[in-house]
Amino acid sequence: MASDARDGFVEITRNGFALLGLVVVALTLTLTIRPQLQEAATAQLMAWLQARQLPNSWTSPSGFAALQRTTAGDPMDLPAEQASVTYWLSRKYNVSPEPLSVLVAEAFNLGERAHIAPTLILAIMAIESNFNPYAQSSVGGQGLMQIQPRQQSEKLDSLGGAMAAFDPLSNLRVGVSVLHELSVEKGSIHAGLTAYAQSTQSRESNYLERVLQEEQRLAHITQSVRQARAAGNDATPKMQPARWQAPSKAQSISL
Repeated sequence: MASDARDGFVEITRNGFALLGLVVVALTLTLTIRPQLQEAATAQLMAWLQARQLPNSWTSPSGFAALQRTTAGDPMDLPAEQASVTYWLSRKYNVSPEPLSVLVAEAFNLGERAHIAPTLILAIMAIESNFNPYAQSSVGGQGLMQIQPRQQSEKLDSLGGAMAAFDPLSNLRVGVSVLHELSVEKGSIHAGLTAYAQSTQSRESNYLERVLQEEQRLAHITQSVRQARAAGNDATPKMQPARWQAPSKAQSISL
């Protein structure tokens, strides 16, 4: 019985392989004669293989998408003043210069529109959060400029909602807008900064002193770059005073 079973198994296996070979030959001849069937079969096979691949976050499409989401840039593309400020802040606060360069550029852009010294905007971020876009205080301040999402819900809604507080550029824009409005309301940048500290509930007794000292350091860097550039052009360097007057109401900025 064992011998018969073995012979039967061998015979079935041989016939099975022979049948499989015939199927393969027939399928090959059919695909050769009809190229359109071969293309369709190839497409289905590739789709089947791709559907079973493990997701890879480092494939080219997702890589390009990540670049589009990243808030980073090359500091060497910035003007000399902004690049110098970027590298100085990078060393002091242990922040990569690439993402910091975008914040510096935006601070200069917003500062010009709001008539607020960009070095003051950067100083506020430094003291409020040490340039940590995910910082959160015990009293609810969030992000780079420690804005209060509940108080600034309307501004955040225009940028996508409460979670926009953790987007670096959105947080920066909301913070500058709040500072601008308070400075107009209070009549001076200094008074506006005091009110800003209250709005973010910064309870440090020396908050204003720390912000102003940091602003002076950053202003000195930008002035040194201007002087060096002016000396290179054989021109008389001119010191640029910080703009501490209150912004005009007509010069309100949009987010």
